[in-house]
Amino acid sequence: MSKENDEESQNEPLINEEENIDEAEAEAEAVENEFDLLQEELIALKDKYARVHADFDNIKKRLEREKYTAVEYSNEKFAKDMIPVMDALQMALSSTAGVADPVEHYEKLKEGIELTLKQLSTSLEKHGVTMVSHDEPFDPNIHNAIQSVDSEDVESGNIVQTFQTGYKYKERPLREAMVIVAN
Repeated sequence: MSKENDEESQNEPLINEEENIDEAEAEAEAVENEFDLLQEELIALKDKYARVHADFDNIKKRLEREKYTAVEYSNEKFAKDMIPVMDALQMALSSTAGVADPVEHYEKLKEGIELTLKQLSTSLEKHGVTMVSHDEPFDPNIHNAIQSVDSEDVESGNIVQTFQTGYKYKERPLREAMVIVAN
């Protein structure tokens, strides 16, 4: 029996080694399969990243084009609103054609100009351009005092007369009003 036990004990390490080799091969195959899956996932993620990056670049380029177009054509609405003013001026001039009486000629021209000024003022206001008020106290931010005079009718620091109308775009001065101020 001892011979058999010796043979068995010698075979046991071989069996254990074979089992270990089988386990190691199975583990290596599992690791290799997991590695292949991870590689496929990495390729998919790289592809997804490339697509997202390309989408981002396309959106950025589109926004730049839209911004350029918006800036380039920002005054289009304003220009369209000025066309009727031009039409009104042309009509005012053409309404006086063939008028022999100078007084009638003057009256028609004056009426046309008044209507045109009203139309122009409306168009400018529509786009945020307003006249600087003359009915308020002098404000150096929107008024330019070209002269100061003594006045019994107007309180000191208020505007007596306006020589040139001032304009604001929204709250920002475009041009100061040139005024005479009471002492």
